Amino acid sequence: MSDSTVPVSYFKHHVFFCCNQRKDGRESCEDHGANELRDYCKNRVKKAALTGVGRARVNQAGCLDRCELGPVMVVYPEGVWYRYKNKADIDEIVSEHLAQGRVVDRLRI
Repeated sequence: MSDSTVPVSYFKHHVFFCCNQRKDGRESCEDHGANELRDYCKNRVKKAALTGVGRARVNQAGCLDRCELGPVMVVYPEGVWYRYKNKADIDEIVSEHLAQGRVVDRLRI
């Protein structure tokens, strides 16, 4: 395989959800249902046929060190950080950012 055939990025969008649960009493993303909303996002991305090589991948991350703003996620390669509260916020990120490539400014941190 020559360098000209190697994709710039394996995924167009790689989404990391902080699903951390701190054990010392400090605020954690999981305190706000991060795991459940990550699973919801994964299902929405699959239903929208946005998964696979050259498309989107949704992953769980450990602590992304921004739990005080949580729950948080980050979308690469753009490096866009989001704070979300509910399924409607996830729907908007999927339909706007992952499907259309438009950053959702109201949820950006």
